[in-house]
Amino acid sequence: MCLAVPGRVVETGDRDGTRMARVDFGGVTKDVCLAYVPDARVGEYVIVHVGFALQRLDEESARASLRLFEELGLLEEEFGDAWGRAAAEAGTERPDQEATR
Repeated sequence: MCLAVPGRVVETGDRDGTRMARVDFGGVTKDVCLAYVPDARVGEYVIVHVGFALQRLDEESARASLRLFEELGLLEEEFGDAWGRAAAEAGTERPDQEATR
């Protein structure tokens, strides 16, 4: 299943004339195309589907979505074991777990 998953923009730039970003999904970072939201800024959350940022999302909604996806087991299905492993290696908690405290 392919989900539209919220992630936090950590870096932006242009690659071959296309607006791109590095997006953090709780320790797993991926390159994402910003063609649909070219004015997305570092620190903002975007919803990403198959490598494209589709829209902005506020942090509270992003965390709530991540919590729900985790409860349903969808994050592991989408990202595999790398999700938790990357967060552990980075010495941080997963974003969905920070908000439940």
